Parts: sequence; structure tokens; C-alpha cells
Amino acid sequence: MVKFDFSPERDVPSLAGKVILITGGEALSLALALALAYDTTDIFLASGTAGIGAETILQLAPHNPTHIYFTGRNAKAAAAVEEKVKEVAPDAKLTFLSCDLASLSHVKAATDEFLEINKEGRLDILICNAGIMALPPALTKDGYEIQFGTNHLGHALIIKKLLPSLLKTDGARLINLTSLGFILHPKGGIIFKDLKTTQDTGFMGSWTRYAQSKLANIVSSFLARVIKLSYNIDANTFILKVYTRELARRYPAITTVAIHPGITTGGYLTAAQGAYNEVWAATADAAKVKSGEMYEPVGVLTKQLNNDAKSDELAEKLWTWTEEQLEAF
Repeated sequence: MVKFDFSPERDVPSLAGKVILITGGEALSLALALALAYDTTDIFLASGTAGIGAETILQLAPHNPTHIYFTGRNAKAAAAVEEKVKEVAPDAKLTFLSCDLASLSHVKAATDEFLEINKEGRLDILICNAGIMALPPALTKDGYEIQFGTNHLGHALIIKKLLPSLLKTDGARLINLTSLGFILHPKGGIIFKDLKTTQDTGFMGSWTRYAQSKLANIVSSFLARVIKLSYNIDANTFILKVYTRELARRYPAITTVAIHPGITTGGYLTAAQGAYNEVWAATADAAKVKSGEMYEPVGVLTKQLNNDAKSDELAEKLWTWTEEQLEAF
């Protein structure tokens, strides 16, 4: 097991007065896609109601934030998270928002609900945590490749809708999660002409599509730089390095052999450890967090960006494409 010199109990300061939103939200088509391809109904997702999202809530709640909102599709799982939080922070105020990131209309409804019920009117920390990984070919409700539509486009709409709340909050932070698996992206980075197809490319295609979506999370740091310059919002990308033995068992053996050596270098992490990086990002002293950068666990500037990940041209193209897709929302 990997060890870090970070302790949420010791290192997270008081969050009094802060409003936090942590995203989740399983794709409606995910269970069917996995069942067809892998003959299983056992699903792993990083969301507000499971895994890293739940751990992030558990690590932030004891530090007295004014309100934590979290999203997902599983109300039963959300209730379980709330019960766990009561054990560590009995007075914490939590609100669950139903949201499926693979449906832009669902995302809009969830953000509209947040804006309506968020009586504080502020948003100090937005953690775009949710994600799906290495799925068989499928489309979102809106017809986009499912991993790109969920991991990038769904979050982009959340950011678009909640940007005014961030703008009115001094010292607001926007945190995107990515993976070192981005290095498996297709040649050229993002295949824009195929984003409204399943991009079924055969062997390893599920990982290539995943990597493409994670690259999009990274190059969105272009947006982060502009936001910082124009609005004084700190926006960063953080590597979600949480590859557990449990997760490893959820994929076919041939995928395990091909992928695990690269992802698991340095050892497996627990879900709690996997949450450390985003918890650090959300709460560390502002002087220690440089806007528009990408950090590895915990709080270490990455040296693993390739030319596509650092391409302003690709970032601008993605930004333009994303704005066009979300124009109706």
C-alpha cells in the first residue's frame, strides 16, 4: 500500500462558511453496456455516492462546512453516505441531487435545482469528481461517445451553469479529476469528428476512449487559466490515482494483463487514499495550489504531460467544440 504525508484529520483546515458541491452520476446506459460486454452487473464508478466521491465527503464533512451538495443517480447509496457522515460529523449539512452526467437534460435539471435551493448563494468548491472508465462502445442520451459525454461534456455543462455562483464567491476553487491513463489517447488527442459515434475501434478501444476523455479533462486547464485571469477562480486538474485490487477484478483478464502494470506502478491505493489529492486541492493554502496546473497525489506537480496535453491549440479547439454542443443549455 502506498503511503502519503497527508492526513485529512490533521491537514484540512476549518471549512466554516464554505459551500461545496461534489459531482457523481452514473450513466443510464452503463449497466446494460457492461452486462452485454462483460457478462456482469458489478459496476465501479467514481461518483458522489460511491468510491472516491463518498470518501471525499467523509473527509471534508468533519471540518464544519456550511453545506455539502453531492450528486449521483442512486438515492439508496446517497442515504448510506449520509448515514456514514453522521458517524463522523453529526451536524454536517448534506443535500443529495439526482443527476445523470450522461444526459445533458438531467445535468441541467440538477444544476437548476442547486441554484434554486442553495440559499447561501455562494459556491466555494466545485469538485468534478464523477467518471466512468473503460466501458464497451455506447452512446449517451444525447448521442455522444459515452465516456467523453460523461467525463467531459456533462461536467462542462455543470461548470457552465454554476460559474455565476463561483464568480460571486471570493477564493472559489474548481477541481477537475483526470488519470495518468490519458497517455493512451488516440493519435492527435481527441477525434472530434467521431465524438457522436461509439468510436468502436476493437481491442483496447475502451481504454483509448477513456484516455481521450481524460485528456479532455487535462486540456480544460486552458479554461482554468482564462478563468483565473478573468475572474480570480482557482481551477486545477488533479490526477485521480486510485486503482484498487477490487477495481482490478472488474475487468477481463486480458485487460488486466495489458493495463495494470502501467496504472498500478507504485502500488494500489485505497479509496480513502484516492480522495486525498482532491481533498488537498479543495482545502490547501492558496499559495500552495497553482491555478491551471495538474497535480499527482498528494499535491505534487506532474511531469508526465505530453505535447497533446499541453497544446493550447487543442485546448482552444475543445473549448470551441464544447461551447457549440452546450449552446442550447
